[in-house]
Amino acid sequence: MKIQAYVSDDMFLAIPNVDGEFESLDTGEVTLLQSSPRGIFYGELAPGNYRVTLAREGYGAKTVVCELGTSEPVQFRLLADGLIGYMWPKWARAGEKSEYRVHAVEQYQLTLWRYGLKKEFVQMIAWVDEHGPQANRQLLPEGDFTPTGVKWNMDGYPAPPEIVAPERSGLYYLWARTPSGRAFSFPWVVAPAKPTAKIAVLASTNTWNAYNNFGGRSNYINADKLPPVPVVHARQDLDRYQRPTAFGVWRPKDEKYPPLSFDRPEPHNHLFDDPQVTDPVQGRVQCGQAPGEWRLYGWLEREGFEYDLYAEAQLHDGTLDLDQYKVLILAVHPEYWTREMYFAVKNWVFERGGRLMYLGGNGLNCEVTLSPDGTMRCLTHLNSVHGELGGFNEDGTVEYESRMHRTLESEANLLGVVCTISGIMTSAPYKVIDPDHWSLAGTGLKAGEVFGEKTLHERVPGGASGHETDKRSASSPANTHLIAKGTNPEDGGAEIVYHEPRPGSGVFSVGSITWVSALFTDEHVSRITHNVLTRFLNA
Repeated sequence: MKIQAYVSDDMFLAIPNVDGEFESLDTGEVTLLQSSPRGIFYGELAPGNYRVTLAREGYGAKTVVCELGTSEPVQFRLLADGLIGYMWPKWARAGEKSEYRVHAVEQYQLTLWRYGLKKEFVQMIAWVDEHGPQANRQLLPEGDFTPTGVKWNMDGYPAPPEIVAPERSGLYYLWARTPSGRAFSFPWVVAPAKPTAKIAVLASTNTWNAYNNFGGRSNYINADKLPPVPVVHARQDLDRYQRPTAFGVWRPKDEKYPPLSFDRPEPHNHLFDDPQVTDPVQGRVQCGQAPGEWRLYGWLEREGFEYDLYAEAQLHDGTLDLDQYKVLILAVHPEYWTREMYFAVKNWVFERGGRLMYLGGNGLNCEVTLSPDGTMRCLTHLNSVHGELGGFNEDGTVEYESRMHRTLESEANLLGVVCTISGIMTSAPYKVIDPDHWSLAGTGLKAGEVFGEKTLHERVPGGASGHETDKRSASSPANTHLIAKGTNPEDGGAEIVYHEPRPGSGVFSVGSITWVSALFTDEHVSRITHNVLTRFLNA
């Protein structure tokens, strides 16, 4: 029997027992087929155009018009019953509009909240329902939609539902809840209509997208393409698990990586259990994305620092005018940057006296491009030919400190530090190297003493130096000064450094993903961060 088509879900997992009605648009003949355990429709169909109707309990039925039998089998995609959504665009300036794109199989309540020191109610959006049965059920495009997006609200929505971005900048979340108890939350970055503070904070929206595997692809899984057939069991079927080596023999060449669309839900940014800002950061990936970054925003508000929040795309396109600010803060895991972003910040610091606080780890490590169509392309993959955390050229002679180094320059030129493999996936306290540095004023810390022993980071608990850690390198500016170093094993501790590219400017880096998660749990981490911000603002 010939393979006519495959059927899979939003994660490209095979769906068995899907009933398919294949109606020939040429002859009118109807053939009934059912998908196999591997999601395969076997059957003898004459080549031509078909109207295919698919149905299975627990998934939304759909009708697709397609051509069968003349090329590769069609990849059908079905969306499971549930509740999930996102804003589009995912960032806006105050007064601008974004639409909410929600998949639901029952009516749902939608509310808007601002996430700072406290979760603040902003407004009731609506109870959303339609006269048509399950009319808020969305559809998935066929094939691999990760490069192009799901494009929800495009089919049968003459007036997509929009809301106006609030006047106050910050991290907002929309919460969708149903009578049956389902709940899903999704972020919305709201920048100011015009600058209102002296501190600009950058949300790592590119990183959120690189890790987003909705559709079955991210920069970490199936980065170059989806497999030819749907996945039955990830550990058995995927090259990531079947051919692991140091940085993987399964890595394709860099030019083979297609774009990743922002036009997709981001399950990794969902907030579990409606937490408070001082609660542990729940979730494996959440700790390095919006839920983890929220802890910085809450701390800033507790300490009385006003700030404006921006998405990384708003730095890329010039919406964020750095010259209107005294301080720019990068936090947690800003791994993926465009060269436009990099040089905008570097020139601001090195030529115009900007002050940069890098409160993250493994940041600015990979160059990406952003396109007006809402897509991002990683120029190098996590397991690229030369590795994420350093490697060699194809002739084995030239060492690179990072993926950014290979395509542009080492991020250590700006940050003073760059991520290395030592210490990865460990966490530990920092040890003081220079107790007389001004950033440690008022802490009472002495040389050799440790601090940052507790964090809110649950994925890799153990200390403020952790998860992924950055250190000085040959590319660090000559005047990069070491203040403290993490006590991670194998000399893998993050290095807290400071350098001044010119009088009046400054770069302070902690080199750790887990630093921000220690702001509420360690008085020394809090005091050091407060000292640097105060000095930068008053310089």
